[in-house]
Amino acid sequence: MVRPTSIDPKVARSLAHAKPLPFWLDRGDAPEPLPALAGHVTADLAIIGGGFTGLWTALLAKERDPHRDVVILEARTVGWAASGRNGGFCSASLTHGIANGLQRFPEEMPLLEKLGERNLREIGETIRVLGIDCDFELTGELNVATAPWQLDGIEEAADAARAFGQHVEVLDAAAMRRELDSPLLVGGLKITTGNAMLDPGRLAWGLRRACLDAGVRIFEHTPVSSIAAKSGPGATPGLTLTTPYGSMRAGGVVLAAGVFGRSLLRRIGSFVVPVWDYVLMTEPLSPAQLASLGWNGPRGASDMSNQFHYFRLTSDNRMLWGGYDAVYYNGGAIGEEHAQSPATFGRLAAHFFATFPQLEGVSFTHAWGGIIDTCSRFCAFFGTAHGGRLVYAAGYTGLGVGATRFAAQVLLDKLSNDDTERSRLALVRSKPLPFPPEPARSAVIQLTRASIARADTQDGRRDAWLRLLDRIGLGFDS
Repeated sequence: MVRPTSIDPKVARSLAHAKPLPFWLDRGDAPEPLPALAGHVTADLAIIGGGFTGLWTALLAKERDPHRDVVILEARTVGWAASGRNGGFCSASLTHGIANGLQRFPEEMPLLEKLGERNLREIGETIRVLGIDCDFELTGELNVATAPWQLDGIEEAADAARAFGQHVEVLDAAAMRRELDSPLLVGGLKITTGNAMLDPGRLAWGLRRACLDAGVRIFEHTPVSSIAAKSGPGATPGLTLTTPYGSMRAGGVVLAAGVFGRSLLRRIGSFVVPVWDYVLMTEPLSPAQLASLGWNGPRGASDMSNQFHYFRLTSDNRMLWGGYDAVYYNGGAIGEEHAQSPATFGRLAAHFFATFPQLEGVSFTHAWGGIIDTCSRFCAFFGTAHGGRLVYAAGYTGLGVGATRFAAQVLLDKLSNDDTERSRLALVRSKPLPFPPEPARSAVIQLTRASIARADTQDGRRDAWLRLLDRIGLGFDS
């Protein structure tokens, strides 16, 4: 890795040997890639995207109808994008937290919370039944405050969570330090329900294996370049997908490619933007280093800043440390070069050692970046195209590990035109506010990022721009 010239030499040394790869996917036992699609094939259901949304949709489609012919077309390899690059936080929330849900879907929140809890429970049951070794564990989480202003309204937030059945404790600085020892912590919330930790790479590979066992055909390294419906007299129902070395005709199509789907369905691009998130993973911590943290339990954590960090321990006692910078490259550019940002990695590492000075000297083994498909309401939205023969989901905004399974059920409901408890939800029937077109989009996002950063340095005070966005419901988050 090229050493950032503007960071402390100790920080630079900690990053010197970090692989530019997602830790979760850098395993010797990674499955061999499956062949690309060659020639023309047909199927009942084609799924574009081999991330969690696509994998869950394929598996649940076969559960609903074992005779349905299901195919997944993945542009790279299964789990390559957001599904294999996240922190492994698997939340029950379908709305990016209770506060966001109450703001946008107040009447539905009791049902949405119930459905989210059921979804998380069923994820755990499926993992157990299928024997997927992905370190799934119901842990809860810590929301830690690093400045006094972040404690404003914390009792109200705890009461709102308790009203939906969550187990929440409000902790002062001393109590929080007993949960996790850092000189920066001044209090926060300990939540013992509603969140699990897992290894996202191994979950993706386990779902891949389960899909294959169920008879799903998977073609990797098979990007779809176009979707078209035949027209004219005698045309058979269905859609044709064009790939580099072949094509596919399917009666129904699920577009499960997140922000990448905007190249195939233009309307998605109105509602999502590609925001880059960056992550570090440490070497395994020694028993003495673990003891110095005093980490009471395996739960993950995030701080309560606007530009927040999220962090957790892995099963082999590494610490994952990510977040803070949420980078939008003007014009919505997506390039391989964006997956590596030495300046951001240096900033993250410096924040890590400021938060945990007792870990001075620890090295990072992996440093990577990936895209979060961000929408203005922070949680997934759904839609149809091509007369209902294509359905899509996008916009998880960084909290999709659990919500993707719920989304898969919604997509199958919509494709079958089933009237269900899920399909009647306003969350399912509505769309987020669209982002403005470029170049106004870039200007709005960069102004918002600057205002968010400024708020963190001014005791959380939101300027006129952020207050305006709050009023109209157009947000930006990492």
